Amino acid sequence: MASANPGSSTKVPMKESNKPESSSASNTASKAGTWSLKNFDIGKPLGRGKFGSVYLAREKQSKFIVALKVLFKSQLVKSNVEHQLRREIEIQSHLRHPHILRLYGYFHDETRVYLILEYAPRGEMYKELQKQGRFSEETTATYVAELADALKYCHSKKVIHRDIKPENLLMGLRGELKIADFGWSVHAPSSKRQTLCGTLDYLPPEMVEGRNHDESVDLWTLGILCYEFLVGKPPFESATNNETYRRITGLQYNFPSFVSEGARDLIRRLLKLNPRHRMPLDDVLTHSWIKANAKVHKFGPDGRPLD
Repeated sequence: MASANPGSSTKVPMKESNKPESSSASNTASKAGTWSLKNFDIGKPLGRGKFGSVYLAREKQSKFIVALKVLFKSQLVKSNVEHQLRREIEIQSHLRHPHILRLYGYFHDETRVYLILEYAPRGEMYKELQKQGRFSEETTATYVAELADALKYCHSKKVIHRDIKPENLLMGLRGELKIADFGWSVHAPSSKRQTLCGTLDYLPPEMVEGRNHDESVDLWTLGILCYEFLVGKPPFESATNNETYRRITGLQYNFPSFVSEGARDLIRRLLKLNPRHRMPLDDVLTHSWIKANAKVHKFGPDGRPLD
């Protein structure tokens, strides 16, 4: 990565709104007008995925720290996901919320696509859950409240995420939740979708059965996530896919004895077979269990966390 040839980079103009928001970074971007690899010092790898890797990086002039996601075009084409990447860039670059990872911009060269992302210092939520086994009710309520607020914002912009799971969540400097992956999300101003996507353990019954779905799929996955945070595994997890499908469509799950009645009530209200019966996000945020346990991180008008 460090030895990549900056001269091969094809500069792609970016909208002003997609540039890092620190004043120095914005000034640098305004002067340059475009990004290329030569604008960044490349640091340690932060993670690796099917299509490439993520690196810690610093914009040279402003010293602004970002995460640089490097994707190989050959892998994207081979897996036929170019359209998915374009959709992810289009959606994520226009979202502004403290619990949604910022996508500042992108550029590409002959072999790679580079996404300039907000850096989340605390790393992956999935790894933290694996490390702890399960989260406390206070921690879970905090994450659920932060996620509900972010999803409420997404839905107000007619964006359905469709793939909320621990692997797609990161943690900011103070441990605040950040939605980090919009690969399966869709901007659906007036349509209902029938695409089967997302992760099996999190799929709602309407998607399992191939029926139309709308933003209420995110209410179901919020319930699944709340359960997994508290218990350490999703509620419908089974040895085979067929058994998982059967348990989802039959709403077959149980609570361990240590899950409080308040948490059970919230999860039951979200995991409804009929999408219309799922608890709205406004009601999630005012649910008694959330109000009693959540310690939501506060942010200023500029989006920066408050101590």
